[in-house]
Amino acid sequence: MKKSGAEILVQGLMDQGVDTIFGYPGGAVLPIYDALYDANIKHILTRHEQGAAHAADGYARASGKAGVCLATSGPGATNLVTGIANAYMDSVPMVAFTGQVAQALLGRDSFQEADITGITLPVTKHNYIVKDIRDLAMIIKEAFHIATTGRPGPVLVDIPRDISGGEVEYKDPGPVNLPGYRPVLEGTEEQLNKAAAAILASERPVIYAGGGVINSGAHEELKKLAELLVAPVTTTLMGLGGFPGDHPLFLGMLGMHGSRYANYAVCEADLIIAVGARFDDRVAGKFDRFAPGARIIHIDIDPAEIGKNVRADIAIVGDVRVVLNQLLPRLQAKLPGAWQEKIDLWKKEYPITYVENGRLKPQQVIREIYNVTGGKARITTEVGQHQMWAAHYYTFTRPRSFISSGGLGTMGYGFPAAIGVQVACPDEVVFDIAGDGSIQMNIQEMATAVNYNLPVNVAILNNGFLGMVRQWQELFYNRRYSYTELINPDFVKLAEAYGAVGLRVDKAADLKPALEQAVRTNRPVVLDFIIDREDNVLPMVPPGESLENMIG
Repeated sequence: MKKSGAEILVQGLMDQGVDTIFGYPGGAVLPIYDALYDANIKHILTRHEQGAAHAADGYARASGKAGVCLATSGPGATNLVTGIANAYMDSVPMVAFTGQVAQALLGRDSFQEADITGITLPVTKHNYIVKDIRDLAMIIKEAFHIATTGRPGPVLVDIPRDISGGEVEYKDPGPVNLPGYRPVLEGTEEQLNKAAAAILASERPVIYAGGGVINSGAHEELKKLAELLVAPVTTTLMGLGGFPGDHPLFLGMLGMHGSRYANYAVCEADLIIAVGARFDDRVAGKFDRFAPGARIIHIDIDPAEIGKNVRADIAIVGDVRVVLNQLLPRLQAKLPGAWQEKIDLWKKEYPITYVENGRLKPQQVIREIYNVTGGKARITTEVGQHQMWAAHYYTFTRPRSFISSGGLGTMGYGFPAAIGVQVACPDEVVFDIAGDGSIQMNIQEMATAVNYNLPVNVAILNNGFLGMVRQWQELFYNRRYSYTELINPDFVKLAEAYGAVGLRVDKAADLKPALEQAVRTNRPVVLDFIIDREDNVLPMVPPGESLENMIG
C-alpha cells in the first residue's frame, strides 16, 4: 500500500502513542497538515512557533511523555530554536518536526530556506534531515527512542517538501537498532560497593538531588535513601518536587538563591551524594570551593557530566532509579545524631521568610496560591525573581508539579508551558507564576488558551521592573537602573481583549478572594498583583563567591 511521506509521519506519530501536537502551519508543511486533518491526533494551534516548542516542553514535563511540536521551514523552524535549546538544557524529551524546501532547492538560498539541522546541532540530542522517503518511518521511531531514553532531550526531524509530498510503498520499519547508542542503566558492582562504604562511614552526609530524579521516576527511592540514612536532602531548581517539600529532612534549594541552611549543610558535609544533578554554576558557586571537606558520590546517566564541573570521588553512571535500587540493599539504617540537630538549629535560626510592610508582598502572593490550591496545583514559572519566590514559598510535594526553565533561563517560557501542562493534565489546576516583563514575551498565547478553553491561571507579580536584573543593579551597580523600569499595558484590559478574565489585586485583603475566584473560573484568568517594587530575592550568593558567602 502506497503512502505519502506526510501519511507515514502521521502513522509514525500514532504508533508512538502521540495524542497531541503543538504547531503552526506554513507552505513547507502543507502536506503534513493535510494528513493531520483526518488524523486521530489533537493539534493545538499556537500563535507563535516558540509558543509551540514551550508548550510541547511543558506537556512533556507534566506527562513524562515526549512533547511534539511542528513548524514550517525558514522562520518557522528558527522560531523553534529557543524552545529546543530550553528543552536541551533541562533534559526534556521532545521531538520537533520542521518542514524544509524541496531537496532540489537546498543550498540555493531558496524562499524560506534555513539550515535548521546545522542551526540546532549544538542544542539537540540528535537531529535528522530526511533525504530518502524510505527512511522516514524508521527515523521517526529512532527520534522518539533517542528523545526518551538515556538522558532525555530534544530531537529534530527536518522533512523536505518533496519527502512529505512524495509516495512510497509503506511497510513497518521494524525495531530500532542503534549500535552506537546504548545508554548504561546499571551501576557497576565495584562502584556501588565503594559508594555504600563511603555512605556508611560518613557522619555528615547531604543528598543533593536534581532533575534526573524526576526524569527517572526515582522519587520514592530517593525518599527511602534519605530516611534510611537520616540524611538531609537539598535539590536543584529542576529537582523541586522530587523530594517532598514538607518532609523534615528537606533543606530546600541550594546554590545562588538557595536557603542558608542548605548552603551551610553542603559546606560542612563530609559526604555529598549527588543524584541526577550536574553541578551547574548557579548551584556550585565557586567550583573549587564546593563542599570543600566532603567526598563526592556522583550518580548520573550521562557520563559526560561526571567530573565536568566538580570532582567526583566515586562515579556511578546509570539510571538514577535503577542505581538507587541497587544501592539501597547495601546500606544500613542510621539514627538521628548531632548532624541532624545542627541542621534543625540552622533551620530555626535562618528560616526562609519575609517582612511585611503594609504593601502586597510577592512572597505573600505565592504562599496564598499554595494555600488556596492546597498545594496540589501544577506550577509553571517564567524567569526572574518570581521564579525564585515560587521555588521558596510554594511547597512542592510531588514530582512534575514544578515546571520552570532552569538551564537556559528563558523569559516567556512559563505561559506557553502552562498551556502544555493544562493539555496534559486537563483536570488539574495550573498556575503560571509570571513577572510583568516575562509575561509579555509570549503573551500572544493567551489567544491559544482562550481558543481551546484552557483554564490556565496567570499570576503576574507586577513590580514595574525587570526585577532580577534590577536587583543585580541595586546590589552590584549602585542602583543605576539602566533600562530595567517597565511601562506596562493594563494587563486586565489585555486579558479581556483576548477573551480571558482579568483581575487586579493591590491589597492583601483582596488576595485570597481573587485567587479563589480564579480557581473557580473555568476560563483563562490573568491576575495582576501590584507588589512591592523593590523587594529582593534573598538570601543570595554573589557571583564568583562560594556558598557560605550569602547576602541577606
